[in-house]
Amino acid sequence: MLLASLLCSVQLALASPSDTTISAPASIDTTITAVAAGDSVDHRDSAAIPTTGDLRSDISRDSIAMAVGIRPAGEFRPGALDMITNLPGDWATWGKSTFTVDNIPWIAGMGALTTGLVVTDYETWQPFKKWYEGSDNVRTAADMFVNVGDGKFQFGLALAFGAYGFIADDSKALRTASQTVEVILACGAVVQFLKHATGRESPFCATTPTGRWALLPDQIEYAKHVPHYDAFPSGHIATALATLTVISENYPDQQWIKYIGYPVVGAVGISLVATSIHWWSDIPLGIALGYHFGRIVSSHGRSPVKEAYAPTGATPDFGISVLSDGAPALNCTWRW
Repeated sequence: MLLASLLCSVQLALASPSDTTISAPASIDTTITAVAAGDSVDHRDSAAIPTTGDLRSDISRDSIAMAVGIRPAGEFRPGALDMITNLPGDWATWGKSTFTVDNIPWIAGMGALTTGLVVTDYETWQPFKKWYEGSDNVRTAADMFVNVGDGKFQFGLALAFGAYGFIADDSKALRTASQTVEVILACGAVVQFLKHATGRESPFCATTPTGRWALLPDQIEYAKHVPHYDAFPSGHIATALATLTVISENYPDQQWIKYIGYPVVGAVGISLVATSIHWWSDIPLGIALGYHFGRIVSSHGRSPVKEAYAPTGATPDFGISVLSDGAPALNCTWRW
């Protein structure tokens, strides 16, 4: 439990790459500016670059992107083996962004939440178990949503994106396909490590009210009796959310993906408890891992902005000064 608790609330801990806003100028003579130094620029899809003012029809998104050294839409696509060669970097990024002093409150919070849910696992599992056993419709729906998180569905999505990408020569689809496979492998490896380290029983085969924990179990016994050791954390929920995060990050203009995807992921979590595959306390860390790895993997293809571009338009600068007679004064300076 202590080991699992230390592997924290990663979706809140992740310092995710943010897309630098590119502002179209109010005057045609004004230089296009990147507003924040040290942010990251997404050069995977210039459709994600917002513009302001009246120049939308005069300055294309691609020309704005090129003005600040960003690749035009769809130009970035991963290499054939990136989904494999990126994995060590993904794990290193996850470790560095998770185990920091700033994240200690989130790590403690995840540990407290998981512990609290463990204490009440039996009582909170029983109503959903009875619901599942008492209705054919619930049983059918729950079994379907469990399959959504078992990995096969995600690999199927990757295949579909990849096929479309090759046929249509669509870099975004190819990128999504590659990153979907990558995130399943990257996140799945950490989930499996935790399962093999914590050795918790699933509800349907539990020998204690909330499932026995066998820290660092015999791996031969683990392989022979997997359900007796692999409940924590939930790989189903991690895989489902990681895939959703990768897809939604690659298609930020398609907001319906999140509106449909998040309820589906929620249904997967409920179904895992109803089918007695997982306890409620297995879910939070799975969510955290899935979201964090989804953000890490989907950030590939973004380049850091080394320095901010200085604006050339009129910009006010307020401050306090002292007059010649020593009296304080409030000044306002306009710079061109």
